[in-house]
Formats: sequence, structure tokens, C-alpha cells
Amino acid sequence: MSSFSSDLKLELMVTGQNAGTWGDKTNTNLQLVQQAIAGVESVTLSDGGTVALVMSNAALSNARNMVIKFATITLSSASNVTIPDSIEKFYIFDATDVTAATNLTIKTASGSGFTLDASKIYAAYSDGTNLKEVSLDTLGGTIAAAQIASDAVTTAKILQSNVTQNKMAPNAVGTAQILQSNVTQNKMAPNAVGTAQILQSNVTLNKMAPNSVGPAQLQSTAVTAGSYNTADITVDEDGRITAASTGSAGSPDFALTFADATAGTATFNAQPGTTKLNIYMTGGGGGGGSGAPTHGCGQGGNAGIGFFNIPVSSPAPSPFSAPYTIGDGGNGGTATGSGQTGQSSTFGSPVQATCTGGGGGQFEPAGPTGSKNTLGGASGTAPGATLDLTVATGNPTSGGTDLAIQAPIDQVRRGACGFVGRNALGDGDNDDHTDKFGTGGDRDKALPSPTASGKKGNAGAIVIFENIVS
Repeated sequence: MSSFSSDLKLELMVTGQNAGTWGDKTNTNLQLVQQAIAGVESVTLSDGGTVALVMSNAALSNARNMVIKFATITLSSASNVTIPDSIEKFYIFDATDVTAATNLTIKTASGSGFTLDASKIYAAYSDGTNLKEVSLDTLGGTIAAAQIASDAVTTAKILQSNVTQNKMAPNAVGTAQILQSNVTQNKMAPNAVGTAQILQSNVTLNKMAPNSVGPAQLQSTAVTAGSYNTADITVDEDGRITAASTGSAGSPDFALTFADATAGTATFNAQPGTTKLNIYMTGGGGGGGSGAPTHGCGQGGNAGIGFFNIPVSSPAPSPFSAPYTIGDGGNGGTATGSGQTGQSSTFGSPVQATCTGGGGGQFEPAGPTGSKNTLGGASGTAPGATLDLTVATGNPTSGGTDLAIQAPIDQVRRGACGFVGRNALGDGDNDDHTDKFGTGGDRDKALPSPTASGKKGNAGAIVIFENIVS
């Protein structure tokens, strides 16, 4: 009586039996072997259920096929496919048409198996008890570069301590191999990247993530760490500080080097090395108006006065030079006339500083005797000055006493600037305003005289300080 093999269920015939049927039975066995070696069977899965493949004795059966291809289906819950126990066989399972294949488990009827991780093709074998998956992580052999996609290796797949210089060939790291956001400090072992591993032209800003360069990645220079007061530093073409030392503080002090109060134009020559000028300057005062006992008249107005801070260039060997003009005072009024306006004082070409002259004192033909103090000339100005020190003094409506036109603060400022001359600059009568450069000339005071000329205004002046004192 025939028996059957345990794996493929082939009919094993006994000598002396199955007379006349050996040919048919042998053909059947060959068909069963062919199914086991090359057979492809389509199997429809049961969503949430179990499909049991069978292996019948001496008959074509779905569990005997080499390839089991699952029909198109979407699995919404856990599903199973089982093969019979006690058979030893190799299988290929095709799950490419299965959606949500991760819900499918393939195993032996009583033993274990494996759950699919994607809609792919799987190889497996049964050892008679359990079904074993044959996968890339269980196969032997090596993986060559051609089998790795360009973007397959990410930072999560690399152990930091394994990225060392001896694992990279010279010029192995190019821009195409580096994902910008993945270049961070914690993905590089200490001293992992040497000059031999980096192609110079590939190190660009867009290949470095923000904050990817820390102190450990920077090459030290010869500079000693510390604090430097008023530091003298040397910087190379890469922006690194290569030398540092404590320097000397402050700029050179200013000293008075020049003064002039002669009306006319001349040239100022700076000291060698001067880079800045501090200039005090005033224009010429206005002339006083003429007058008589029955006519009004006024003093000349004071010129503008100002401070100017002027930077200059002083290349060796020739120091800086510039022309300047001292404005003359305006002439006093004669007979029955008003005084003339004083001239402006200027510095530089083109002009860098200007102080305009004071206005002439006015004459009033029919004025009452008491109106002579209200006709003073207008004050000059210092347009564009760093500090305009002008005090309005010659306003014709100011009124007041005989000396009202000469405001005390204006006189103090002129004295502090050094704009002081001899007592006889004006009319020689020892008034406190007549010894200052740039002040206006007196009006007529000779009341008994029928008419008297106003006094000439005082010429302007210039005082210069240079930054030459260390």
C-alpha cells in the first residue's frame, strides 16, 4: 500500500502494488514537484480573518506552490495566512497588491511566523514548526556603494564616534554628499575632519548649519586670551585676530598756535601732524552813526562770533594750509549819515567757517534828542558754527542806556576768546566795549557840536588751536 512524503505529499509506491497505475501516479508526482518548484497561486485574503493554505496527499494544493501572490485587497484589521504544520518548504509571498500590508501575518498553523512591514515581496521557509522570513538584515554578504541611494544615509543612521578621518578617503566629502541641515557638531567625533578629508572648494556657507562651528572647530592663533584696554589689534584676511596688545588711550591735546586781528587776507600754516583745528573767530564791527543834539543816532552792531571744529588732512612732508580773511570794521557815519556794515571774517578755500560783520549804527534826521540809544546796528551771525557764540546786541528797538548795545555777556565771551586789544580801538574814552575786536563803533557823543562822525567799528580776529600736544 502506498505512503506519502511529509513535505510535498508525494505518493511513495510500494513494490508489487499499484500494478497498471504506476505511470499515472508517477505523472501526478511530477506535477506536484513542478507545482512546488515553479507554481504560482493567487490567494484571496480575508480582512480580519484567517486563510489556511492546505497541502493534500497526491493532489495539486495551494500550499504546495512556490509563489503565493495575494489578490488586491485593503486590510483594515489584523489578518492571517497559515501554511500546514510539519512541512519543510521554501516560499515567496507577493504582497505588492495589498494595501495596509502591515496588518497581515504569515505563519504555520500551530507555530510562529512574521508580520509584513510594507507592501513588498517576501522570501521565507518553513522548518516544519515555524515560518522564518529571509530578509536583508538576516542575509550574509556585503553591501556595495551601488546598492546605497545617495540620500539613504542620514544622521540617525550614523554613530557619532564612528565618523573618523580613517573612514573617509581624501576629497571624499563633496557638496553633493552633504545635506546642509545634517552638518551639526554632535554628528562629528572630535578631530574627525582633517584637511585631507575636505575638498577646499566645497566648504561654503550654505553647507554649514547655523551654529555648526564651535570653539573646538576653530584653529587657535598666537593671541593670549584676556582683556585689552585701548587695544592695538592685527586682523588677517579671514577676520581672525592674530595679534593684540594694550595701547595708549586718548587723542592729542589742543594748544593755541595762532592768532591774528589784522584786517585783510593771509595764509594759515598748520603744525606738522595736525589733524583737527579748533577755531574761534569774529567778523568786523559795524560803524557808529553820526549825530547832533537834535538828531537820533546809534552805535555800530557787534560782529558774529563762533567756535568751529574743523578736521584737516596733514600729509607728510607738507602740513595743512588754508587762506583766511579778517573782516575790517565798518566806517562811522559822517555828517548826517549811518555807519557802514562791518566785513565778514572767513577761513578756508572753499570756505569752512564764516562770521559776518555787525550792522552800521543808524542816523535819524528828525529824531528827538532822547532817541539816539534806539538806533544801534544789528548784530552779525556765525552761520554753520559748531557753537554760535553770538549775543544779539544791536537791535534798534532794544532801548536802554548809553551802553545798552554792548551786552555784558558778549564782552565776556570776546575777552575769553582773546579778542582784546588796546584801549584806544574805539573812541579812546575808556568805555569797556572799545577794547574788544569785532565790536561796533560808538555813535556820536559830542552833543555841543552841530554834527559829529560816528566811530569806526573794530576789526575782526581769529584764534586757532591745534591738536599737537601728546
